[in-house]
Amino acid sequence: MPPWNASKAKIQLRLSVQRLKTLQQKKDAQAKSTRRDIATLLERGKVETARVKVEALIHEDIHVELLELLELYCELLLARFGLLDQNTREPDIGVKESVCSIIHAAPRTELKELHVLRDILMHKYGREFSIAVMENRDSCVSDRVMRKIDIATPSPELVDAYLYEIAKGYSIEWTPPNHKDSDSAEGGAKDSGSDADRKPADSLTGNTSELRPQASGTPPIDGDLQESKDLPAKPPPYTSAKPSKSSSASPEPAEDEFDVLAKRFAALKKR
Repeated sequence: MPPWNASKAKIQLRLSVQRLKTLQQKKDAQAKSTRRDIATLLERGKVETARVKVEALIHEDIHVELLELLELYCELLLARFGLLDQNTREPDIGVKESVCSIIHAAPRTELKELHVLRDILMHKYGREFSIAVMENRDSCVSDRVMRKIDIATPSPELVDAYLYEIAKGYSIEWTPPNHKDSDSAEGGAKDSGSDADRKPADSLTGNTSELRPQASGTPPIDGDLQESKDLPAKPPPYTSAKPSKSSSASPEPAEDEFDVLAKRFAALKKR
């Protein structure tokens, strides 16, 4: 077993980070080309062939996510290289997850730099530790890495979602059966129709201010002012005039006749 070489391990970590980034960019370019091919198949109506290609595309996307995780772990080991450089039989808790994940997942990649880094870590921590990591004892490997490594057939719903997004991205009219957006679109059309049905009722009942006469306190418009100028002035309202002091001093004619008659009745009684 070769001795631990800190400088060589650090160089190998940096090389692994660079190669992981390059491989991710390469796979992203390949994924774009694959999506374009799938869109062409959908446009030609070859849905089954497109579904097969989508399943392969999903596996590639998961693999790219695994590469991203391994790149993150390599950068973490570089940042905490002091903990990695300790002379111990097991890694420190601060770098244990990264070491275990690289040892366990590196064989699933095609990067020689990552394979060399894995050998360096296995030689540092010994055979027993390496076997325990490969068997994932005590769940030492990250759950995220284990999910990316697990190979399973994508569900039909996930495949349909990929196909729908690809068709939408390339402006191709294709929707999977029992798609939720179609149901929501129908519901939206119904709602818009009900709104349209409500508009005539709103126009009849909503704005009735035009049908109401203006209040007396509101100023007239210009036409009303012109008509008011042409009309004659209204006579003042009738008010009963109060009697003055001079008129109250002189007796009224009705009262004088009454006094005269009263005097005549008195004279007749005396006779």
